[in-house]
Amino acid sequence: MKILLDTSVLIDALRARNNRRGLLANLLHEGHSLTTSVLNVAEVYAGMRAGEEAQTAEFLSGLECFELQENAARLAGHLKNSWAKKGRALTLADTIVAAIAIENRCTLFTDNRKDFPMPELQLHQA
Repeated sequence: MKILLDTSVLIDALRARNNRRGLLANLLHEGHSLTTSVLNVAEVYAGMRAGEEAQTAEFLSGLECFELQENAARLAGHLKNSWAKKGRALTLADTIVAAIAIENRCTLFTDNRKDFPMPELQLHQA
């Protein structure tokens, strides 16, 4: 199974919090592939602290990174629009991550489950 790592999971792994490194190592040992998206990479770099550059680049280089393709962009816009009509304001960033995960048949590993209510999106059970 392909597992797309959301920003909170990436940051925890980089900063050795919440046993993320161990959890990710177990997922790899079980045969899963770890991925992320260009949006998550941008968010990680936006919050990077001084001295974290090399470790961040090395860690992220080991992940398959999905770009935002046109189909996923359309889906993200549709998700944002349809949830807004239901009275639920989702960020465009979250709908883009969700759409990339859906389009690439990935399970999303996130701490922010409430931000990803889409029934067509599989969420990792940590």
